[in-house]
Amino acid sequence: MNLDQALQTFLVESRELLQEMEDALLRIEQQGAGDEETINAIFRAAHTIKGTAGLFSLDDIVDFTHVVESVLDRIRANEIAFDNELISLFLSSCDHILKLVDQIAAGKESAEAGLRAAGDTTLQRLRRYLGDAPKAAAVPELHQPRIESSGIGLVESDNWHISLRFGPDVLRNGMDPLSFLRYLQRLGEIVSLHTLAEPMPAAEDMDPESCYLGFELNFRSSADKATIAGVFDFVRDDAVIHILPPRSRIAEYIEVIQSLPEDEMQLGQILVRCGSLTETELQQGLKAQAEATSPATPLGEILVADGNVAPDVVEAALAKQQHVKEVKAKQSKVIRVDADKLDHLINLIGEMVIAGAGVSMNAQLSGDESMQEAASTMMRLIEEVRDSALTLRMVQIGETFNRFQRVVRDMSQELGKDIRLEITGAETELDKTVVEKIGDPLMHLVRNSMDHGIESAETRIARSKPAQGTVRLNAYHDSGSIVIEVSDDGGGLDRERILNKAIERGMVQAGHQLSDQEVYKLIFEAGFSTAEQVTNLSGRGVGMDVVRRNIEALRGSIEIDSMACQGTIIRIRLPLTLAIIDGFQVGVADTSFVIPLDMVVECLELSEADRQAMRERNYINLRGKVLPYLYLRDLFGIEGKPVRRENIVVVQFGGTRAGFVVDNLMGEFQTVIKPLGRIFSNLKGIAGSTILGSGEVALILDVPSLVHRAVASEGQAA
Repeated sequence: MNLDQALQTFLVESRELLQEMEDALLRIEQQGAGDEETINAIFRAAHTIKGTAGLFSLDDIVDFTHVVESVLDRIRANEIAFDNELISLFLSSCDHILKLVDQIAAGKESAEAGLRAAGDTTLQRLRRYLGDAPKAAAVPELHQPRIESSGIGLVESDNWHISLRFGPDVLRNGMDPLSFLRYLQRLGEIVSLHTLAEPMPAAEDMDPESCYLGFELNFRSSADKATIAGVFDFVRDDAVIHILPPRSRIAEYIEVIQSLPEDEMQLGQILVRCGSLTETELQQGLKAQAEATSPATPLGEILVADGNVAPDVVEAALAKQQHVKEVKAKQSKVIRVDADKLDHLINLIGEMVIAGAGVSMNAQLSGDESMQEAASTMMRLIEEVRDSALTLRMVQIGETFNRFQRVVRDMSQELGKDIRLEITGAETELDKTVVEKIGDPLMHLVRNSMDHGIESAETRIARSKPAQGTVRLNAYHDSGSIVIEVSDDGGGLDRERILNKAIERGMVQAGHQLSDQEVYKLIFEAGFSTAEQVTNLSGRGVGMDVVRRNIEALRGSIEIDSMACQGTIIRIRLPLTLAIIDGFQVGVADTSFVIPLDMVVECLELSEADRQAMRERNYINLRGKVLPYLYLRDLFGIEGKPVRRENIVVVQFGGTRAGFVVDNLMGEFQTVIKPLGRIFSNLKGIAGSTILGSGEVALILDVPSLVHRAVASEGQAA
């Protein structure tokens, strides 16, 4: 039994449910009203968190979420309605539950004093909505008139009856059967309990991790069936559960008795001893059942024949049961995998790629055709395994984007601006590692767009623009990279103001000519800010330089487009994965370089005319277009004379092309990216390293920075 694993599952699922609650609440706020399904989804999320927390005796979460659930229950009953104040209160409640979950994750068993006090304040506000809330319906009176139908009437007990049969894997899955009984007592009183442990294997055949327990309970409670059933949500797939309300029909008890593995008469007597049935009711029920049907007749037909249930009700129940089975079958196809396990798998595949390259090279050197064919097949399979493994780590960026709905909402209120968030490209996929590391830079950019970019409503109206501003998040694939855009329809960047501030701070010499892109990129310099006063959100000149460093650490780049009074687009380009790529290997003298294959456009042999022209200018004429280039030999100071037949590799990053002049073209190469280490962190033009099949190290070129360098060099020469 692994309770730690079960608790970790609870923590992960609670965070997901809280995010779903937050998204649903924000949708209701934007739409002005909530549909029944959205409200029910919020209620189910709170109910699941409360029920599961109860299994682990997390009383702080249970007590707080119970009040949240009670208010949601009144909304479901149309006794109160959502308004902006109530939505804000529920969002604060989600924040508080998340903090409680985080404390559990940090190993703290109970909430700290400050957090508990904040929770009490929120609870006081929630309880105002429960002022005259009707209490749950009382248990029916004992002496209610008895209704007969074909000899199968109503049981006179005013208590619930619960039959539990836990599956053999309950303990292995980290669940404690007794914890469900303890939590059940929060809802009422267990009047009578009978434990069943049959069929039991012989002692030598028993598995200490298997569960053989079952329970029959007589339970007194004023809770409804959904609430009682919710106690067992976390174990529903690993147990057989029957819940019969007070004064259920005898036929329903008989159905439960016949569906369980124990002997019918023995189980019937247990229900009698529990107080759920009387001896007379049991005998009447079994007799009526025997007279009404043969053993092969389904219970649905029995109830229809008795006049207890209409045929269309039975059909609807069967259809719903089939739907539930289909949903469970679909859910069973999805499993959770620890991210560390995936990282370990990717590392192993990376080593396998390197080893495979060595085998392939040795096969080529041997000249043995059969060995070469076997090596080729192995490399093809390794490539397929690599692609499949990398796909496992690909996630949609939409989940990250959706988190900013709350950020935009809260900041809009703080800034006193009416701003909405528009999301496109949410289905775009990229590596999970990249998604995790892009969150903070995006946060800074969104906040900056709202604070500096979007104007006040008065200014926008004066400029003939809608009073409501818009911040957009967009993602798409382009040339083997993922592009993430953060844009706004605000006032745009003030080029002259930025330039003057840079000159004032000594970052730019007066009179020095800079392009728009160069001026705009000054906002990413450390300590740079054009804000006239410091606020809680900005003005200290920190944040944007951190954005740039974090993007560059992901081997990405940033571009800025801006138009006065129309808005700004900040465009981030990132690699799809940080682990393994398809590379193109080139050589200069005895040094090997790798260029990401998805950035390679074409390869050309330099003509003598091009070589002569290169002595006079930093570009060549490629089919009527200017192509700036870099000599890798000169750039990296590689000794030796150039070969007679040089080649130029044309690469593209974004919409810009450049050429790298090399000696040799060595073909495609599966590249496992290895970091260079902190000592080489400031090395320009190199993105990492890899190990060749020969065991030698090859450097991976940083194409974005080299392309920008080539373009800048060509511009200076011009």
